[in-house]
Amino acid sequence: MAISAHTSRAAFRTTAVAFSAALVLAACSSGGGGQAKGSASSAASKAGSGTRVTVTETEYALKLSQSSFTPGTYTFVSDNAGKLTHALSIDGPGVQDAKTKNIQGGQHATLTVTLKKGKYDLYCPIPGHKQLGMNQPIQVG
Repeated sequence: MAISAHTSRAAFRTTAVAFSAALVLAACSSGGGGQAKGSASSAASKAGSGTRVTVTETEYALKLSQSSFTPGTYTFVSDNAGKLTHALSIDGPGVQDAKTKNIQGGQHATLTVTLKKGKYDLYCPIPGHKQLGMNQPIQVG
């Protein structure tokens, strides 16, 4: 059974298109993950970038390693120095509900966000903890 030249060229084009699509898909699926800055998911992919700020969490307070902020990218390192489960959440201009995972005493988690000029609220999102004092407003700019 002979294969015509037309069938052979069509098969080659189909294979070439499929291969090209596979390359594009592979390129799009590798790397940063595509989440918007400030989301919890981006924290994992961006860990370590930006100005590092340690947030020490205890029952029931937040202590930041710095108190002055200018617009830019920050990596907040939530350090649970308490005994209860805590986490860190940040809300403000362009950053809504960005938060770390829940962490046990002695553990830490990171959250990287880009802060614009304005007022932000850093707090523990565990129910009741913010109301008990785990709330720290900051001014950027």
